[in-house]
Amino acid sequence: MLEWFRFAAGTAFLAIGILIFFVQLLGVFRYKYVLNRMHAAAMGDTLGISFSMVGLMIFSGFNFTTLKLALVILFLWCASPVSAHLVARLETTTNENLSDFCDVKGEKETDKEEEKA
Repeated sequence: MLEWFRFAAGTAFLAIGILIFFVQLLGVFRYKYVLNRMHAAAMGDTLGISFSMVGLMIFSGFNFTTLKLALVILFLWCASPVSAHLVARLETTTNENLSDFCDVKGEKETDKEEEKA
């Protein structure tokens, strides 16, 4: 009975992870602007991989492989938001037509406001 519960829980987590990946994929292709696409990709990757890894951890049981999968989740939780932030910051500093797409101020505008204050 416990094996069936583990199988059902692991399958549910894997299915939810795959569903999140499909929603992420739709978001990446639906949006036109690079920052919107990147946000959909970064959030979907982090959440989808986390659910998928938890499903694999349930299938694996409590052993050394489970610890490795948990460490992969921890690494992705730390690395994915940082890398997405750096790419977004690069886009905001190099795009001269940023005000056409959104209400984000570039570094030059922020520096001018700080000088006035």
